[in-house]
Amino acid sequence: MAGIYIHIPFCKQACHYCNFHFSTSMQLKEEMVDSIIKEIEIRSNHLVEGDDISIIYKHEKIETIYFGGGTPSLLSKKELQRIMMAVYKNYSVVELPEITFEANPDDIYLEKLLEWKNCGINRLSIGIQSFREEDLLWMNRAHNATQAANCIALARDAGFTNFSIDLIFGTPGLSNENWIENVDKAIDLQVPHIACYALTVEPKTALHKMIVLKKKEDVDNELQAQQYAILMHKMREAGYEHYEISNFAKYGYRSRHNSSYWHGKSYIGIGPSAHSFNGKERIWNKANNPIYIQSLKKSIIPFEKEILTQNQQLEEYIMTSLRISEGMNLKLVENIFSKEARKRIEHILMTEIESDQFLLENDTIILTDKGKLFADAISVKLFL
Repeated sequence: MAGIYIHIPFCKQACHYCNFHFSTSMQLKEEMVDSIIKEIEIRSNHLVEGDDISIIYKHEKIETIYFGGGTPSLLSKKELQRIMMAVYKNYSVVELPEITFEANPDDIYLEKLLEWKNCGINRLSIGIQSFREEDLLWMNRAHNATQAANCIALARDAGFTNFSIDLIFGTPGLSNENWIENVDKAIDLQVPHIACYALTVEPKTALHKMIVLKKKEDVDNELQAQQYAILMHKMREAGYEHYEISNFAKYGYRSRHNSSYWHGKSYIGIGPSAHSFNGKERIWNKANNPIYIQSLKKSIIPFEKEILTQNQQLEEYIMTSLRISEGMNLKLVENIFSKEARKRIEHILMTEIESDQFLLENDTIILTDKGKLFADAISVKLFL
């Protein structure tokens, strides 16, 4: 089984993430959709300039389709239908795939939701970020607290039972009490899947510049750790499964698409800057939209490629397996990589990792709640 990730590089306003804005002409928007469809066809059927970029084989079935990155909600019904038809025409899709669509609360209204549902979308990922007006203003979000709560009711009115929301913690000024309010609100609304992330400040962003200039307060790492601990406790108490470091789900509502990343399944990335992976190779398309469009007009996908070494494949497995509730299987490490790799991991685990940060049961390493706070650091220590 494999997945398809479709990056839609449309944006309502200028930002560091996209360079394809809402103000872009309809002609360019149509050309981008044409290019995305062309890439789907090429990846399915051809070798490009001597490189096999199909990533998955024709006989493999597509289990998940994910529209995300940029702003897929700016696709018209016709454009969305065209992309969906291209996927089904060029790949074998399972009978009941998970088809996720990213949207922000200010993009969600009943007519649009019904359009998406009629096009085959059966799961939503909603970028709520917070139910508190103060947080949304600080993050410069386009939606308000009322829209954040109302979009969930609208999604249910349109017939969506499978959806996820994103929440951000650790923002300056967000007290532990405020964070508890946010988490309790999501629980009270019976949201089936919740993804929570600590605020990170990326270099060369507007936020980073404002923090450097002392115009905004910097993040407090200790407070972030406290709020993550609160989150884990509240979610467990409410009956959510903590199946990945940042993800919590009610029974039966895990994200099948994101789970495929963490379990090392193959996936195809379509669109500018999209990544593809098959366990041994990683391919990423160039992020430049004009180059992407012009290249696809010539039936060329503008991409770069990396073939992972055995060590890199092991590191990939260490990093992803430690994030999930199933943990890292040492027998798998021994069988796929080497006995030496297993022995080395066990040695570092016993000598350099605090004993209350992990459990070792049935040849499987699983991080404790405390260990999850240090997951990245633990992964790096276990790398070759």
